[in-house]
Amino acid sequence: MRGRQLGEADRILTLFTLERGKLDGVAKGVRRPRSHLGGRLELYTECDFLMHRGRSLEVIVGAEIRRAYWSRLVEPRRYAVVAVLAELVDAFCEPDLALPDVYELLVGAIGAVAASESPRPLLPRFSLRLLDMLGLAPPLSSCVGCGAPFGTGPFWLDAQAGGILDGACRRGWQDLPELDPRDLDNLRALARPKHAGSAAALLATPGAAAAVEELVAHHLGKRPKAVGQLGALGA
Repeated sequence: MRGRQLGEADRILTLFTLERGKLDGVAKGVRRPRSHLGGRLELYTECDFLMHRGRSLEVIVGAEIRRAYWSRLVEPRRYAVVAVLAELVDAFCEPDLALPDVYELLVGAIGAVAASESPRPLLPRFSLRLLDMLGLAPPLSSCVGCGAPFGTGPFWLDAQAGGILDGACRRGWQDLPELDPRDLDNLRALARPKHAGSAAALLATPGAAAAVEELVAHHLGKRPKAVGQLGALGA
């Protein structure tokens, strides 16, 4: 997901793995022209790794590419979107904690971004699914304030309270983002597992997209840095 230089020829890489979740590994000599690992450790490439335990880090001794999208991801808009995906997984997932559902979500999202001509609309679904897998997504059938089932709306997002309020629980002085029934239905569609919804349900309404961004910023404690790159690109 990210890397930093070490010494004259090595690189430390942060990997997100199927069996062990997030971990750091060092690729020795990878920056030398004749390194057998050089072309296999591009950002956002899915590999089978052979590693052994070093003094403080895993040492990457072998890598076989399973899926590589680098030639598509170097396009600025796709690169900026996939950087957001990686930043969110890096920020929300603890080291050495296996999260196979999150792994599959990330791999699928990277492939979708690589294939898309308009990648930014893929972000809300990925973000909401990630929050749901980590137990951070809001309830979408009842008010977070009183627990009553939602009526006809409108509704208001209260990220600090961890969910959505109905009219009875919203305080008049609160300046909260408003959601209409269509936005709420769209959030429910975005939160469903892939096999449970149609492709038409995967794009977010403006209100739903704004709500997901607000939830991510609240749980992260800030806006993802990579989102700024999207703004600079006008994407």
